[in-house]
Amino acid sequence: MAKQTRIGKTDLYVNPIGLGTNAVGGHNLFPNLDEEAGRDLVRAGLANGINFLDTAFIYGIGRSEEIIGEVVKERGNRSEVVIASKAAHKFVGKDIVLDNSPAFLKQSVEDSLKLLQTDYIDLFYIHFPDNDTPKDEAVGALKQLKDEGKIRAIGVSNFTMEQLKEANKDGYVDVFQGEYNLLSRQAEKELFPYMTEHKISFVPFYPLASGLLTGKYDIATEISEKNQKRPNFQGERYQQNLEKIEKVRKIALAKGVEVSHIVLAWYLTRDAIDVIIPGAKRAEQVLHNLKTLEVQLTAEEIQAIDRIFA
Repeated sequence: MAKQTRIGKTDLYVNPIGLGTNAVGGHNLFPNLDEEAGRDLVRAGLANGINFLDTAFIYGIGRSEEIIGEVVKERGNRSEVVIASKAAHKFVGKDIVLDNSPAFLKQSVEDSLKLLQTDYIDLFYIHFPDNDTPKDEAVGALKQLKDEGKIRAIGVSNFTMEQLKEANKDGYVDVFQGEYNLLSRQAEKELFPYMTEHKISFVPFYPLASGLLTGKYDIATEISEKNQKRPNFQGERYQQNLEKIEKVRKIALAKGVEVSHIVLAWYLTRDAIDVIIPGAKRAEQVLHNLKTLEVQLTAEEIQAIDRIFA
């Protein structure tokens, strides 16, 4: 069993490699998803020491939560699994609007509890900020649910620095989820120092920059239509990114691992980060991500990677 790490100031202890599950039942996000493959990758993770699952209502409009609930239930070890979920998306007719109102968040938690077939959720995030609700009121609603034992920790996701400060007015925010990877390091400027000071744990999404930081791309690789629209895959910037990744590949080869393992291991050396949640579409990708735990980076290597992506 991997060494367990504590998430910030919460009482949640997890394997530092978690699992992002937007491809488990997330039919609205990925075309032609195979639900059985989704079930299998969650099973594979749980069977191999992963105990932190990150889901959200918007992944498949409840379907991801439902599948995770079924798999956790069939294993029969609910207390050994740390489940994070998120809400903010509300259907108004055919439109989706963002809602952080206390009433909506409380209802969302009740809905998630049913879908996940559990009587508590370990970590619950406000998925996106709305324009109207004062953020300390939104978090206040989650604090009530925490006091009632329905959730164990409070998270916010995609908030600006100002929204985070308002949300954390009473010191109730435990976890922040936001974009961060070696090609997108803005979070280091303001967010990381604030997180470290307030013992808020930063959980990065897009840790592998849509696959670019896995090291599987070279100049001849065909780039998907979706990725062609992303600046990191365009023109001179793409060329420079590939050159940086080649430098990391040298470190990876010397250790007998892959680029992605070095990249993920580097994130875990950041003070603000306790756990990472790379996604997967197949069970073997889950096992591949777990290899990160075998990587020991030296101080020199950590600094070298920092400089490559300065």
